[in-house]
Amino acid sequence: MSSVSGDRDPSESRGPERSTPPLPQSVTFNRAELNRILNLYGRMVADGEWRDYAIDFLKDRAVFSIFRRASEVPIYRIEKDPRLARKQGVYSVIAASGQILRRGHDLERVLLVIDRKLALV
Repeated sequence: MSSVSGDRDPSESRGPERSTPPLPQSVTFNRAELNRILNLYGRMVADGEWRDYAIDFLKDRAVFSIFRRASEVPIYRIEKDPRLARKQGVYSVIAASGQILRRGHDLERVLLVIDRKLALV
């Protein structure tokens, strides 16, 4: 390697290494959150309103999708996005049209928008 400044190897360090915290592999629902969501899902399946679900754990958010039939687009998506923790809230319920029905910091209160039995009390 020559001493000419333009001929530097790009793999060489050009300054002090900055340490960044490791990024999590994916965002997930914890046991209590998943318990609450599956409790609601089980009641709605028993009522014959919902038939299928899917769970996606992405790098930036976790998504629980609810289907009326297996071959359709989800009628609701329950999303957990930690980037919104200090803003609108970590949790949101999104309709099939993409409209955000409710957002908040408490999963229990956010799910009230689709949990008709608790909302009518």
